[in-house]
This record gives sequence, C-alpha cells and structure tokens, in this order.
Amino acid sequence: MRFAGPRPESRPTMSLSPSSAANLAFPFSGFPGAAAHSAAFLDDQARSSSDKFGARGTRAEAGFPIIAFCHLSWDWVWQRPQQFLSRLARRHPLLFVETHRADVPAGEVVISDANGHPGVTILRVNLPASRWHDGGFIDFERRRLVLEALSGELRGRFERPVLWFNDPMAVTAYAGWLGERAIVYDCMDELSQFKDPPPGLIDRERALLSFADVVFCGGRKMRDKRLPLNSNCHFYGTGVDVSHFGAARSAALPVADCLKERIAARPTAPVLGYFGVIDERIDYALIARLAEARHDWHVVMVGPTAKVDPASLPRRSNLHWLGPQPYEKLPAITKGFSVCLMPFALNAATEYINPTKALEYMAAGRPVVSTALDEVRTNFDGVARVARTHEEFVALSAQEVSSPSSRRIARGLSLASASTWEAIAARMEGHVLDILAAKSARALAAAASGASARELQAGATATLSPSACV
Repeated sequence: MRFAGPRPESRPTMSLSPSSAANLAFPFSGFPGAAAHSAAFLDDQARSSSDKFGARGTRAEAGFPIIAFCHLSWDWVWQRPQQFLSRLARRHPLLFVETHRADVPAGEVVISDANGHPGVTILRVNLPASRWHDGGFIDFERRRLVLEALSGELRGRFERPVLWFNDPMAVTAYAGWLGERAIVYDCMDELSQFKDPPPGLIDRERALLSFADVVFCGGRKMRDKRLPLNSNCHFYGTGVDVSHFGAARSAALPVADCLKERIAARPTAPVLGYFGVIDERIDYALIARLAEARHDWHVVMVGPTAKVDPASLPRRSNLHWLGPQPYEKLPAITKGFSVCLMPFALNAATEYINPTKALEYMAAGRPVVSTALDEVRTNFDGVARVARTHEEFVALSAQEVSSPSSRRIARGLSLASASTWEAIAARMEGHVLDILAAKSARALAAAASGASARELQAGATATLSPSACV
C-alpha cells in the first residue's frame, strides 16, 4: 500500500492548488452511490444507535480520530484546512485524504507521515487521468481505495471517526460509508464562484449541508448563506500563528535572501508586498498601476500561480514575482515589507473571501492596505486601510509608506493575539464534543428505554406463567 519512490505526476485541475485541487474537477453525474445510499444514511444519522455513537452507552471519548477530505494538498500553500487540522491533530489522530488526477494506469494510494506533525497521516489517492471525467467511477474508486487502506495498513487507527470535509465534492464517496460518529463541514471559500468550478458542486454542497452535524464558515456572508440549510452553522474566521509571523518584528531575524536579491539595485527603497496564491482573485491592473505610480517603490508578489498564465502577469522594472516560497520563510520575507498588500479584485471569486493573510500581516506588525472586500471592511475595520479605487489604493499605500499608523498597527497586533488558530480550533472542537455528548446521551436514553421495555415484557410473562402461580 505504501508507495516507495517519487510521487506520480499530478496535473492541476482547479485554482486552489496546481497539484491537488483535483478532486473537485470531475463532472457531477447523478450523485452516484449517494442516490442509493442516502436514504439509509439519513435514517442512520437520525437514530441514536449505540453501535455508532455511544460505544454501547459510554460517553464519546475526547480523543476521537478525524478523517479529513480536502481539496488542497497538505504540503501545498498552508491555509485554513492545514492550520486548523494540524492543531486538532495534537489531540486527535488525523488522516488527511488528498485526491489527485495522476498519470497512473489504475487507482493507487500513497501513505506517508506529515513532517513535523506526528499526529497526521497523509493518504494520497492517485486516480487515472483517463477516467477523470467519469464521476461514478471516481466516487467508487476513491471510496474503495480508502476503505482498503483503512482495513489494511491503517487498520484499527481511525475507527468510528469524525469526518471533516473541506471538499464538498467528496461527500458522495465517503459520507455514510466509513462508520463515522459525526460529520463536520468546514467551508473556507465560496468554491462555486471560483473560475471553472466542477459541475454539481452546488448540489453536492447542499447534500453535505443536510448531512453535517455542524458547519463552520470562514466568513460571515458564507455563514448567513448556509444557515437556512443547516441551523448548526457558525462563523469562525481565519486565525494566525502569532509566534511564527511575530518573528518578523524581531531584530534578530534577517530579511530573506530571496527578497534582498530582487531589490538589490535599490535596497533602501520602500517595498510593498503580498504573499499568497496568485490566481483569478488578484486585481492585476491594480498591481500594474501601483508599480507605475511610484518608480521609487518595489512591488513584490510572493506565491504560486493557479489558473492564470504566468506569461500574462504584468511586468515592470520595479514589479517582482518571487514565485512560491516555503511557509517557514514568510516572516523573513514580510520583515522586508514596508506595507503589506491585499490587492484583490472585486469579483464573484472574492465576494465571500476572508483573507488568511490579513491577520498574518498584522502579527508581523506591518501596515495593511486592502481593496474593499466585504469581509475586510466587516472584520478588520480600524486596522487595514481600505481603498475603493485604484487611485485611493495608491494614495493609502503612499500614506502608510511615509507615515505608518502606529495606532492601526497596535490594533492589528492586539487582534492577532486574540485570534490564534489554537483558540479557534479549540472552540470548533468544543462544538464537536457537544455533538458527540448529545448523541451519546440519546444512545443511553434509547438503551434505557429498551431495557425498561424488556423488563416490563419479562414481568408480564412471569405473571402469566404456570410456575408463577404455584
């Protein structure tokens, strides 16, 4: 089951990851599998089965295993899924399932450990690119491979798990098939509004919302949209690793070499920087305008491209594209930024986003300038400067370069300190524990009710028996 040697080549299929958003990309074909299984699954979710929920009437254990289904690779750009799940894995065995469109003749799995995260096991499912558009096959095959792994090399390690979905397209393959005790849906983005979403995504997300015991949303608008479909729906925005990004404020940390090399011609010039995925959400006209407005500035864009042609990116002498950089280097890169940018376009893909990098910039003690995203205006008012036009964006950037607002920076540091990934993950975990406790209580009540009925029946039989009348 373990694949020894280099990983097979995977091809990009969606914006979120050039190597691993693949499991969202095959067509929806009539909800194969779930069509035959959903009625039984819903009935099973509704009843208080001691076999499923209560381990024969005992309270659900706090160390429940988690099986997570994500559209991002564990080792790609670290975002909301990896941040929360890595924290939960300190207390819960975690199986992180990735699905890849790969150049393989038949489906296979690769099982590996996550470096630096002893509680995390990565299960990479490689599926043949030649069958990628056969939705029924993809659902069946990835379920088969995961079940084989769970009954083989992983046997006994992830029994009666909590299923944690970041990927709505995975619901058909797995919900109701893995002996789960509960289902969590963590909605990080409005994926249906991204470029080229897979057909059927909206239908599958609706199914997931109906199955989920609890739903977490990364933005307030996302939560409001889903609340009518699941009443146990909560807004939990992005968190931040304060100690990691706070290192940018340390005098002992040097600016990253990859940045110093690119700005070497004018090393003392202000640096306006961005890090994150470079995709259809970025306002490229704004980036060009920013570079053109002040030739004495460096504009630096750090991150991998997805669903955009790198050849189409604007080019200026003071505009630098650094490409993907390790998460570990981001504090040293950010230390070299005079102003941190959130230069997002205002379009369908950004209508609901709540950028993770906002708090990371704040933890680094840097001024922040953003376009007028709804979630930025709602969540970070008083910290980020918000521009409604390109001209205002340039003006606000100039203002922060020349005279950074110490009051806004202090507010940002305070907000970051109160918004750690650990604190938010603990609150999420609390919701799950409440669900398991409620299910366990229902199982106990059902068991007690059944025992009482059996006692009554036994008493009636004894009263009418010939031996009882002697």
